[in-house]
Amino acid sequence: MIYSIASQKGGTGKTTASISLSAGLARQEKKVLLIDVDSQANSSKVLLHHYTSIPVEETIYRTILDRKPLAIHKTHVPNLDIVPSHILLSNTDVELTNAMDHREARLKRELDIIKSQYDYVFIDCPPALSWLTLNAFTASDKVIVVVSPGYFEVDSIAQLSKTIAEVKEFFNANLQLGGLLFNMSDPTVNTVNSLRILREMYGTALLNTIIPRNTDLRDAHFNKQDIFGYNPHAKGAAAYRKLIQELFL
Repeated sequence: MIYSIASQKGGTGKTTASISLSAGLARQEKKVLLIDVDSQANSSKVLLHHYTSIPVEETIYRTILDRKPLAIHKTHVPNLDIVPSHILLSNTDVELTNAMDHREARLKRELDIIKSQYDYVFIDCPPALSWLTLNAFTASDKVIVVVSPGYFEVDSIAQLSKTIAEVKEFFNANLQLGGLLFNMSDPTVNTVNSLRILREMYGTALLNTIIPRNTDLRDAHFNKQDIFGYNPHAKGAAAYRKLIQELFL
C-alpha cells in the first residue's frame, strides 16, 4: 500500500507523522520506503545523518524533473529506506507548467517499478497543492490528511478534499481518503472545538487515534531520530503505536 501524508498548511506535524509511521512499521519488521517530496527535506534531514553531502542527482529531484529512477538510500532505522528531497524541488511548479508529458505521473511511473519490494510506501507531501502533491496523489492508494487545532487548519481540509476528488476523477480512479489524523492535541478550548467541528463535518473519516502535543516528538527530530528510537516510552510513541494498530495491523 502506498500512502500520501498530506496537509495544505505547514506546521501541522505532517513530517512527524510521516517519519513516525514509517519508522514504527519498520521497527515491526515491515519493509518500508519513505519518499520525501517536500522541498524543505525535513524527513530526509532526520533519517539521513549524511544528508548534507547528498548531491541533487541522488534525490527525488532526478525523478520528478529528469524522469530517472528513484534514488533510494538506506536510513539508520533497520528496514526503512528513503528517497530524499532537495531544496531545488521548490522550482518544480515553474518547470513542469509547460511540460508536455504526463507530468502528474512521473513519480508513479518509477514507483510502480520498485513498489513490490516494500510492504508499505509513505510519501511526505509538501504543505501546498502543487505538481509535487499531484504526483504523490497519482502514485498513492490512500491519502492521510494531517490536521492540527485551529480554525484555518480545519478549514484547509475542504480544499485538500477537493484536490483528492479531482485526482480521483482525472488521474487515479482508485485513490481513497485514508483518514483525517488529528495532531498536536492539547487540553484547550481550541482543540475541543476543532475536534467537534471535524466530527460534525467528516464523521468516521476522522481517525480514532489522536496524537498529543508532545515535546519528545520535537526533541527526537532535533536529535535526528524517530520517536521510537529517541524515547519509546513517550506519549507520542504510544500514540503512534496505537495509530499503526488502527491503520495497518
